[in-house]
Amino acid sequence: MNKILFIDTAHPVIQEELEKAGCICDYFKDYTRKDYEQCIHEYLGVIIRSKIQLDKAILDKAVKLKFIGRVGAGMESIDVEYAESKGIRCLNSPEGNRIAVGEHAVGLLLALMNKIILANNSIRKGIWEREGNRGIEIYGKTVGIIGYGNMGSAFAQCISGFGAQVLAYDKYKTGFSSAIVTETTLENLFEQCDILSLHLPLTDETHYMVDDAFLQKFKKPIFLLNTARGQIIKTIDLVKHLQQGKVLGAGLDVLEYENFSFETMNLANIPPDFDYLLHADNVILTPHIAGWTVESKYKLAKVLVDKILSVLNFSDRQS
Repeated sequence: MNKILFIDTAHPVIQEELEKAGCICDYFKDYTRKDYEQCIHEYLGVIIRSKIQLDKAILDKAVKLKFIGRVGAGMESIDVEYAESKGIRCLNSPEGNRIAVGEHAVGLLLALMNKIILANNSIRKGIWEREGNRGIEIYGKTVGIIGYGNMGSAFAQCISGFGAQVLAYDKYKTGFSSAIVTETTLENLFEQCDILSLHLPLTDETHYMVDDAFLQKFKKPIFLLNTARGQIIKTIDLVKHLQQGKVLGAGLDVLEYENFSFETMNLANIPPDFDYLLHADNVILTPHIAGWTVESKYKLAKVLVDKILSVLNFSDRQS
């Protein structure tokens, strides 16, 4: 009997579909990493979001494991290289929340450039200010995208109707120019961008990619969006460029100071740079919800379980 371990909660469609296929699904709400280390040897598959790190130490105990299913896009909670070296398939479901992320990024941009939140808060304080809340149009601007996978291409799709020039750079992908986007170099983004949106995984290569030296390279002041991972941006350097006017505004759905699970953030000792973001009128913060829509919750799960069932069928044919 195929046993599947749910380390995190997930949409019930995953359990329903796996049980229809004859699997036994276990979820232990109060388990800690130590508990998982003691039981993971029993399981054919694992469903995870970001509760714990599936690193070499725990993977070595997973002697029956055939797959790890990550409900979402990012894979930084899994040592993918080591898992795959042991014949464990690592699956995720970025197709499930790509539209949600694209729409949220556009929402952040519109709110920033049109001062929507600032204006709303002013009216609620009894202040009717029109000139001070004059906005800036997306039309005619150059929008730059770094990372043109599921999320970057969805953002391009969502922004394509605004009459902006959309450029995208992806170090590991070429030949993707289309009616809505033009493939370009990183150097060209530095030269032309008015707006920059980040759609990258968190890796050793992208950690603190957006730092002081990176931001210095932009020829024009930019609006900056990050719906990817918080640690791609070095916050203290972003604050410097917000203060100097090189970054005109920032829409941040993810933050450097999130806890590993993304479910909480330790605000007991707020660093000065984060405190600046909290009080800056040209910064909009959301709590890692860009891909967190009602629709995406189902789609993330359905895409993933379809991939898992495909792997299980393959495994059955091989056995």
